[in-house]
Amino acid sequence: MANKVVLRGRVLTGSTEIPDGVVVLDGPTIAFVGEVSEAQAAGHDLAGARAVPVVTPGLVDIHCHGGGGASFPDAEDAATAMAAVLEHRRAGTTTLVASLVTAAPETLLQRSGVLAELAEAGEIAGAHLEGPFVSVERCGAQDPALIQEPSADLVREVAQVLGRYFVTMTIAPEKDGNVGEGGVTEALIDAGALPSYGHTDAAAGEMRVALDEAHERLATPGVRSARPTITHLFNGMRPLAHREAGPIADCLSAAARGRAVVELVADGTHVHPALVRDVIEMVGAENVAFVTDAMAAAGMADGSYRLGSQDVTVADGVARLTVGGAIAGGTARLSDVLRRTVRGGVPLVDAVRSATHTPATVLGRTDVGRLEVGARADVLLLDDGLRVLDVLRGGELVAQA
Repeated sequence: MANKVVLRGRVLTGSTEIPDGVVVLDGPTIAFVGEVSEAQAAGHDLAGARAVPVVTPGLVDIHCHGGGGASFPDAEDAATAMAAVLEHRRAGTTTLVASLVTAAPETLLQRSGVLAELAEAGEIAGAHLEGPFVSVERCGAQDPALIQEPSADLVREVAQVLGRYFVTMTIAPEKDGNVGEGGVTEALIDAGALPSYGHTDAAAGEMRVALDEAHERLATPGVRSARPTITHLFNGMRPLAHREAGPIADCLSAAARGRAVVELVADGTHVHPALVRDVIEMVGAENVAFVTDAMAAAGMADGSYRLGSQDVTVADGVARLTVGGAIAGGTARLSDVLRRTVRGGVPLVDAVRSATHTPATVLGRTDVGRLEVGARADVLLLDDGLRVLDVLRGGELVAQA
């Protein structure tokens, strides 16, 4: 093993914890993961091992609009978009899905072409379209003037551009044409993508119907994942109330039964840390994916930014539409989210799972989001305070800016 790297410390594999563990990398691949005694029995020399307080898989973000001053919805070329990719990669996100926002069809198709180029080059894992078939009433930072009626034909056009890199699309289940025969859900699954239900004003039961349909349609061989997702649970949807249930209880029920994955923007701004902990306890970390929903200001100073067609002002680290004041995405990186959720009471093993293994299952990937033999050597090295020390992607050290 000429390119062997040996790491020793508290190892979080993505699903379990090894209090005193060893991870051995052989070039771009993980060659060993286990306890110290197992490593010694396997003949690994630990004398030169690098001692690291915490070792986790590289993080997996399946909902990210930008960072480092660059915005995926506004990037007209791959070079511009790469600034955002690298901002998150340096902070520990080694697998990233780039998210667009509601826009005109021609804009969505052009930006999808940019993301397809990045995905083909191995820089991102694919693309997520947040809209345009969403609710005007719960549009959040989606431009209501650009929200469209559901169109399976547009889904197929996007799929033709993105191919196998079309990961998810956020749709509102109550809008006619998003569910049912010949609808958007069917077109997405036929294209190899997943419906992600959100930005919705659905009444009680409407979300359940959509989730049940998606679960049935995804029960076939060859699909990306057997579970649809929920776009940033709680945000951009009718709230839960004891006399008007809305969609949230349906989402939690489906997740608890292993029939959906709920996204949580667990940055301390979008969802209260105590509620993040409660959701993990209710449905399990295997059914929760932490996401950043990050926009261009991630890793940047307060100031003025753009998110698609809208102006955004960031003050005290919180991004809001300049006109209207709705929260307009996040400014944290996924390693920031990991640290904040643990500080908020989520066990580290659960927080790591929700930031690595669970989102990787949404992608249908078994080579990322986990520390196990044969997986890609994506490794995050953290100090005792869960701050990033180093990031390896495919066994290569990610250069810091």
